[in-house]
Amino acid sequence: MAKTKKRYICQACGSVSHRWQGQCADCAEWNTLSEDVPATVFSLKHDLSSGGRSVKFVALDAPGEVLQRRPTGLAEFDRALGGGLVPGSAILMGGDPGIGKSTLLLQAVAKIARAGGATVYVSGEEAAGQVRLRASRLGLADAPIKLAAATSVRDILTTLNDMEPPALLVIDSIQTMHSDTIEGAPGTVSQVRGCAFELIRFAKERGTALVLVGHVTKDGSIAGPRVLEHMVDVVMSFEGERSHQYRILRAIKNRFGAVDEIGVFAMAGAGLEEVSNPSMLFLSGREAPLAGSSVFPALEGTRPVLVEIQALIVRLQSGATPRRAVVGWDSGRLAMLLAVLESRCGLNFSSAEVYLNVAGGYRLSDPAADVAVAAALVSALADRPLPSGSTWFGEISLAGEIRPVAHAGLRLRESAKLGFDKGFGPVASGTQGEKGSGEADKVAKNSPRFNYQTLYQLSNLVDRIVSTA
Repeated sequence: MAKTKKRYICQACGSVSHRWQGQCADCAEWNTLSEDVPATVFSLKHDLSSGGRSVKFVALDAPGEVLQRRPTGLAEFDRALGGGLVPGSAILMGGDPGIGKSTLLLQAVAKIARAGGATVYVSGEEAAGQVRLRASRLGLADAPIKLAAATSVRDILTTLNDMEPPALLVIDSIQTMHSDTIEGAPGTVSQVRGCAFELIRFAKERGTALVLVGHVTKDGSIAGPRVLEHMVDVVMSFEGERSHQYRILRAIKNRFGAVDEIGVFAMAGAGLEEVSNPSMLFLSGREAPLAGSSVFPALEGTRPVLVEIQALIVRLQSGATPRRAVVGWDSGRLAMLLAVLESRCGLNFSSAEVYLNVAGGYRLSDPAADVAVAAALVSALADRPLPSGSTWFGEISLAGEIRPVAHAGLRLRESAKLGFDKGFGPVASGTQGEKGSGEADKVAKNSPRFNYQTLYQLSNLVDRIVSTA
């Protein structure tokens, strides 16, 4: 005989506990445990080998229709997706409140609808009139979109089963949906998991591309059970700072394309505008070279993006505790780099405050930024600007070596395309000589004015900067 057993699920991380407690043992959040639907525990003798339906198997090489991606009409959105929407795929999009998720999806839905594709936009947070008001502001009022304001998954699926399956279905948002077969309020772990399962099953069976908008927690992760990210095919994050106009659409998980691809948008009065050359966006307003400023060719997926790194060194009176402040980079990596500069190059940062900033609100995670950060720090310490028209990249080891990084050719080609004529970085793997890597030689051949100078040791970088006239 089956017996019921209570369980409590953390609304922040999804961990399961068999008794209530004030603090979650896994994520350390307070007052996030809520009672879930009583779980049914079956006897070990319960047999699941009969009573089900036979599963139809097909050969891997069986002839069949090749799925064709559908472009959204937004090139930056398609780039992040890997080339467009795959029929039957499930996409989860998260982002901070007010960042522009609904605006981006409404623009994409309107583009597909105007191109002849059937689209459905279901809002659980706004009334239909509110969505129409935003569409009118964006100039999309005439788009043939099927719009609905609903939160019942049963009502939504019943309506969709009575019509031709749409090419794109947007649910905004999954935390507002509820199923009458599951106990609990909308947004609870069981409701989010159950509603997402039903919607994804419909998308797979009918060949409809499904986009689920997800709320995020205070640390930036998507709210709800972690299993939700495993259920979908693509997980996307829409990022940006409200004080800056740019927005970045980043693919965190993608079963149909490369991860870490990004699409760049700029928030304007008429909605989100695509930015085909993000380097110009992050380098705009940069005048004559100043001490403590360097340019780093970052790499996001297959796209190189040039960003400016700024450093400031302030000497303190004896006895004061120096401060280290970092915006847009890892503070632990800055501490490591300062230790290497002091130990291997004899530079003194222990009696100075260090401030580091990545201009434009951009966030760097590429280890190749080490050389650019070190160049900015040494330039600020020596109060001498770096050579004009130069970019810097490379990874620095604890021994003070400058190590090769991936895709040096892409970084150098982007630098040359934007008018930079000098590059400083490591020699590529498997090559030797002061002339630099083979990839750098190819860039120099295509851009005769470009000069690539190889760096081997961190002390070599310091000597080049300090000796600059």
